[in-house]
Amino acid sequence: MAEVKVFGFWASPYSRRVEMALKLKGVEYEYIEEDLGNSNKSPQLLQYNPVHKKVPVLLHNGKPIAESLVILEYIDETWKDGPSILPKNPYDRAMARFWAKFIDEKCVPAMWKACSSAGEEQEKAKEEAQELLKFLENELKGKKFFGGVDSIGLVDIAANSVGYWYVIIAELVGLKLVTNDNFPNLCSWMDEYVNSSSVKEHLPDREKLTEYFRAHLT
Repeated sequence: MAEVKVFGFWASPYSRRVEMALKLKGVEYEYIEEDLGNSNKSPQLLQYNPVHKKVPVLLHNGKPIAESLVILEYIDETWKDGPSILPKNPYDRAMARFWAKFIDEKCVPAMWKACSSAGEEQEKAKEEAQELLKFLENELKGKKFFGGVDSIGLVDIAANSVGYWYVIIAELVGLKLVTNDNFPNLCSWMDEYVNSSSVKEHLPDREKLTEYFRAHLT
C-alpha cells in the first residue's frame, strides 16, 4: 500500500485543498499538523520543502511534492480512481489551470488587501478586489461549479479560500465584499461548495477559524 502523508496547518486553505482532493479520490493518508512559527517548523517540513519552507507538502512513498496546485495535479494523475480533478479535454484543462492561477495570484491577494486595510485605502482595495471577482462571477454563469458539471474540480478546490476563508475574514472586519446583490453566481457556488459532502468535513470549524483570525488581525 502506498505511503501518503500530508504536512499541513489546520487554518491553511492551501493544505486543506490537498485533503479535499485526496478525499475526492478516496485516498487514505496520514495528516501531520505543523506549527508554522519560524522557530517551530519541523525538521521534516524543512527537509521536504527546503525552498519555501511552508505547507502543504504531500509525501508519496518518501517523495515530497510542494505547492498546492502542483500537488492537486499530481494527485489527479497518480490516482485514476474517483472523479477527475482536471478536465480530460486539453483546452478545458488549460482553462482550469488559468483560473486556478488567476485565483491564487490575483483574487486572493486583492481580497486580503481589502480585508487588511482601512479607510480610503480599504475602499479602493475593495473596488479592485470586486473588479477581479467579477471575472469569477461571469465564469460561473449558468454553472453549478466552475467546471460546469455536478462534480468539484481544480478551480473549485483552488477557490476554497474565496468561498470560505475570506467570507469569514470579511465578516470579521465588517466588510461587505461578496453579497448576493452583486455576486449572485459566486454566492450560489459558495453555498454548493461548502455544503458538499467531500468538502464540508475538511473545512476548519467556523468559530475556531474566526477566533484564529480575530487574534491575528487585531
